[in-house]
Amino acid sequence: MIVVNRFRVPAGDGSQAAASFRADLQRAHEALAARPGYLAGHLGRNVDDPALWVLVTTWEHVGAYRRALSAYDVKLHAVPTLSRALDEPSAYEAAEPGTDLNTRDARSIP
Repeated sequence: MIVVNRFRVPAGDGSQAAASFRADLQRAHEALAARPGYLAGHLGRNVDDPALWVLVTTWEHVGAYRRALSAYDVKLHAVPTLSRALDEPSAYEAAEPGTDLNTRDARSIP
C-alpha cells in the first residue's frame, strides 16, 4: 500500500518556513517509520513549484497504516503535520503487473 501526502507551504513564508516545515515533515516521517508494517518512505519538494512538498510511504497493508496513525507517538509527532496535507485521497494500492486490485463490488451477501 502506498500513501501520498502532499502539502503546500506558501512561498511568501520565506525559506525559514520551508526549513521549519521540512524538519516537521522529517519528524513525522520518522514517527511513521518506527511503526510495524512500515516498509519505506521519503520526502520530496516539487522542482517546478517549491511550495509543494510530498511525503510518500509504503506499508505492508492498509491495516498497518491505519494502526500506525492511532499510535501515541504518531499522534504526537506526525498527525499535526499530516493534518496540513492537501485535502485529497492519499491511499493507493499497488498496481504492479499480476497483482489483484480491489474492486468496488458490494462486500455483503444480498
